[in-house]
Amino acid sequence: MGIVVSVQPAPWPEPDRRIAAAIAAKYRGRRARPLAVQIRDRLGEWLHDADFVAAFGVRGRPGWSPSRLALVTVLQRVENLTDRQAAEAARNRLDWQYLLGLPLDDPGFDHTVLAEFRTRVADAGLEHLVLDALLTRLAEAGLLSAGGKQRTDSTHVAAAVAALNRLELVGESIRAALEALAAAHPQWLAGRICVPDFADRYGSPMTGWRPPVSQAKRDALAIVYARDGYRLLEAVHDQHAPAWLAQIPAVDVLRQVLVQHYTRTVTSRGREVITRREKAPEGDGLPPGHIRIASPYDTDARWGVKREEFWLGYKLHVTETCDDAAPCGCRQPGGHTPAGRPGRTGDRHEAACPQLRPNLITHVATTDATVTDNRMTEPIHDALADMSLTPGRHYLDSGYLSAALVVSELARHGITLIARCWPTVPPRPAPARATPAPTSPSTTTRAP
Repeated sequence: MGIVVSVQPAPWPEPDRRIAAAIAAKYRGRRARPLAVQIRDRLGEWLHDADFVAAFGVRGRPGWSPSRLALVTVLQRVENLTDRQAAEAARNRLDWQYLLGLPLDDPGFDHTVLAEFRTRVADAGLEHLVLDALLTRLAEAGLLSAGGKQRTDSTHVAAAVAALNRLELVGESIRAALEALAAAHPQWLAGRICVPDFADRYGSPMTGWRPPVSQAKRDALAIVYARDGYRLLEAVHDQHAPAWLAQIPAVDVLRQVLVQHYTRTVTSRGREVITRREKAPEGDGLPPGHIRIASPYDTDARWGVKREEFWLGYKLHVTETCDDAAPCGCRQPGGHTPAGRPGRTGDRHEAACPQLRPNLITHVATTDATVTDNRMTEPIHDALADMSLTPGRHYLDSGYLSAALVVSELARHGITLIARCWPTVPPRPAPARATPAPTSPSTTTRAP
């Protein structure tokens, strides 16, 4: 039974005076302060424990501050740290302790708390809470506003699973179901399957074996896998089997994989006929790519293609501001004069000058890999409108654009879409002009 953890909202403590003094002494002069210190100094307390009540509840043992765990998670991703390294940084690094308002002798937290925190936030549907709160605070600080320029592009996110062909996918789905059933009810499983045969076929991952060389043998093995899978499902759904076995996620994934890749019929004489689905029109047709499972271990991952890229996983759409940098009137060392001439340390000054507006991410969306870019243009604009952050000019990759979207988004949100348009059909080369052959020895051909 899990431990019930509650949230007892409390404001962030002020930075420890000893830590603040050490930070001030260490980074005095022209040395740029760390990101964590700048976040605390420029934005203050912009995230609140009360925002996470839906993920933790209000009763039970008080846990570590969820708003500060969110900050740890953000810094962890910025520096590409493991959970253990992030927990150590919260205990040992002065800049992190300054941001989190921790005393110098704070014992910190166990690294497993971070994984539990992420799970709770995802289960409660609060993935966008931190970004939305940050955007609200940036707007209040005058660093972000509607209008201006923004740009959007997408990139692929590879799933952390093996790429399997159709034969390997079915075999690995059976193996995953067997592993789950063996862990849940080993005595029942041993009494319902032929353990030596199944151990021979599914004892090791499908990525570590060599499939048959001939196509005929591979086709025959595919039918063997299907029969094994159907027999296993029949045993699980038998009236004498524990009902909860059918609710194991890996068992349901196996059922979906078999439906997507096979047809199973019974003839008038009671003979079972199993055939593999093939692409239409020759076969029975495979399900479309956006619903076809590609891995039993990540059922949301899909195969995607964009230009020359082909991957298994997801697609990430990122939108950020891209306004032209305006010179500041700051007279600090390295600042810009009103004419826009940078000082000797202009790069360091731009990182900390309160008058400059950096490029800021305004929206992030993750989809499966089959979602085309132009299907995300309207949702992105709607999300930006909800935050009152719609741009005046939106620069896009060509995949986000269509003639209909150019018209509709200008009418709906007053957004001008700008993208480079590529021809859908390459221009046909002009035919080469050939000199006509003479029809008779007396014919004269005039050069053009």
